[in-house]
Amino acid sequence: MAVPSSSTISLVFIVASVFIPISQSIPFVVLHGIGDQCSNRGVKQFTELLSNWSNSNGYCIEIGDGTWDSWFMPLQEQAQIVCDKVKEMEDFRQGYNIVGLSQGNLIGRAVIEFCDGGPPVKNFVSLGGPHAGTASVPLCGTGILCIIADNLIKSEVYSDYVQAHLAPGGYLKMPNNIPGYLDKCRFLPKLNNELPGEKNSTFKKRFTSLQNLVLIMFEHDTVLIPKETSWFGYYPDGFFKPVMPPQETKLYTEDWIGLKTLDDAGRVKFISVAGNHLGISKADMKKYVVPYLVSKSSKGFYSNSELSRGRKFMPHPKEGPSSYVIINGSASYTWPSSLWSFVGDLLGVNEDQQLHQT
Repeated sequence: MAVPSSSTISLVFIVASVFIPISQSIPFVVLHGIGDQCSNRGVKQFTELLSNWSNSNGYCIEIGDGTWDSWFMPLQEQAQIVCDKVKEMEDFRQGYNIVGLSQGNLIGRAVIEFCDGGPPVKNFVSLGGPHAGTASVPLCGTGILCIIADNLIKSEVYSDYVQAHLAPGGYLKMPNNIPGYLDKCRFLPKLNNELPGEKNSTFKKRFTSLQNLVLIMFEHDTVLIPKETSWFGYYPDGFFKPVMPPQETKLYTEDWIGLKTLDDAGRVKFISVAGNHLGISKADMKKYVVPYLVSKSSKGFYSNSELSRGRKFMPHPKEGPSSYVIINGSASYTWPSSLWSFVGDLLGVNEDQQLHQT
C-alpha cells in the first residue's frame, strides 16, 4: 500500500483549510445592573451559560466594588472605567459584543458613544434597559418611609448633590419637569442627544455602527416606569400617559442617536418576553440572546428566522423555576442601608436619627 507523500498531505491540509470554516467567536462583556456585582450568583450563572452556549469568551466587567458604586458613582464615571478596561483587553482588539442588564445598558451605550479609541462593538443585547429614562427610583418598598424617600429624591433629583452622588439620578426623567431634566440631568440627555442645539454627530455615527441592537422588554416589569423604556418608548413631555411607542418619540422620528437609521436597516429587534425585571428563562436566553454571541459559521445552530425587525414576540408557555435565571443581586431591589443614609443627608437628619427601612 502506497504511503501518501508529504506534499500530498500538505495539499490536502491547505484545501481543507480553505473549505472548512474555522469558528472564531467574538468575546462578549456583561454589564450588570444597580445593586448587583459580578461575583453574585445570578450574574455569574448568566455569564457562564451564555459563554457555554455561544462557545465564546464572556467577561463580567466590574466597576469599583460593584454594589456600592452601582448606586453612588455617577454613570459617566462608571462608563469611563469600562471604557478604560475594554481598551486594555487584548481579546477585544478585533471587536466584542455587549450584553447589558438594566442600568448596565446605559453604561454599555455610553461606552459605544463616548469611548474614544475603544475597540468596535459588534452587537448590543439589552435586557430591561431604561434607555428613555425612568419615572421612578428603583424600588424601595411599599412602606410610608419608602414613599416619602422616593418622593424626596424625585423632588431633588436635578440638584447638584443628587446628580453627583446618586447614579439613578442620571437617568430619572420626570415628564412633569422636562426643563429641569434637560438643564440639570448630567447623563441621559447627553447619551440620547436630547440637548437642544447640542446634537453630537459622533455619538450617532458610533451607535449606528452596530450590526444588531436587540432590545428585550419584560412584560411584567415593575422596576422600570414605564416598562416600554426598554424599547426607547416613554411618556410625552408634560404627561404621565399614554406611553408612546418608540417610533412616535422625537428621539426616533428626528433620529437623534440613529435608532431610526438602525431600524430602517433591519438591525433593531424589539423583543418582549414574559417575566418581571431581569427574570429571564433559559429558553429565551437561547432564543433571543445567544444568536448574537455565536460566530457566523455556527449561527445556524439557533433559529434566527423569527428575529425579524419590529416583531413583538408572545411569551413562552409557563416554565418551572429551575428554567429561569434571576439576574439581579436582590430580586426585590430593596434599598441598601447606605441609600437610607443618603436620604438622611437630603433631609438633614444626623446619624443618630437616620431613617430605617420599613
